[in-house]
Amino acid sequence: MDIAIEAEGLRKNYRGHMALRGVDLRVPTGTVLGVLGPNGAGKTTTVRILATLMPPSGGRAVVAGHDVVREPREVRRRIGLAGQYAAVDEQLTGRENLVLLGNLLRLGRAGARRRAEDLLAEFDLTEAGDRLVKTYSGGMRRRLDLAASLVVSPSVLFLDEPTTGLDPTSRDTLWQMIRQQVADGVTVLLTTQYLEEADQLADRIAVVDHGLVIAEGTPDELKCRVGGEWLEVSLAAAGDVPAAVSALASVAVAPPQVSEDYRTISVRLPDGMAAVAAAASALDSATVGVVDFALRRPSLDDVFRDLTGRPNAPTNAESTSV
Repeated sequence: MDIAIEAEGLRKNYRGHMALRGVDLRVPTGTVLGVLGPNGAGKTTTVRILATLMPPSGGRAVVAGHDVVREPREVRRRIGLAGQYAAVDEQLTGRENLVLLGNLLRLGRAGARRRAEDLLAEFDLTEAGDRLVKTYSGGMRRRLDLAASLVVSPSVLFLDEPTTGLDPTSRDTLWQMIRQQVADGVTVLLTTQYLEEADQLADRIAVVDHGLVIAEGTPDELKCRVGGEWLEVSLAAAGDVPAAVSALASVAVAPPQVSEDYRTISVRLPDGMAAVAAAASALDSATVGVVDFALRRPSLDDVFRDLTGRPNAPTNAESTSV
């Protein structure tokens, strides 16, 4: 399998602070790697090194077949980059932004105009193409920024938290556009703090913390690391909580957790339907009134908390009613 991005032991030292302590990454061509991590974990630093915006203090990286330190110009010819904030000129129109970039990237006047027309159409910006960018909505600016990163038809695309601040509709639109790039063969490295975004877009996920990759795998592989399934039980009366906790503790693999409103109990179960049946039987024997009974798989939220040491609870999990 061809590898579009490869990093081995990447390190970065900022005035005595080790932002990266030895990051290793391998991204096959035509796939999406989602990079997750808390603020300050090293996500943006990794992207900046891979995109040749800063040199590493140690280690090596190859992007699109070229070393980022020895061949930065060759790397830049083959990549696109969209940062956390739209890097377009508000005093120009959308079309002028794209034509300007095309000219700077030596597409020629005619070539730059043709590429601008194609990208405006692809990103549903044709009607707004001759408006000043300062009149664009946040979602339109992000679409224009993504279009600008594709002026050179890159084989590798770096997206550093591309949907930050977008409403759900604009985010969904941008997701579809990213999926289309991948379908066209582009390799994407995506940093994000939205765990749902990584779950939706990434073929594989790398979790970064304190400058190191602490876990890597498919979304399902990472979820399996957290353990068995969760059962969430909503009670008819808060007074039943002690009896319900006692009943569920007998079939759980970890102590049950009680919600702040004292109405919902979450408990991690062993795999298999036998554990679900045992939990239902235990509640029935304890004569606990149950309003809802749902089995939930671990989510990336659970994975993130489990790996980074934050309190683990089944938030925004995937559910199947039982």
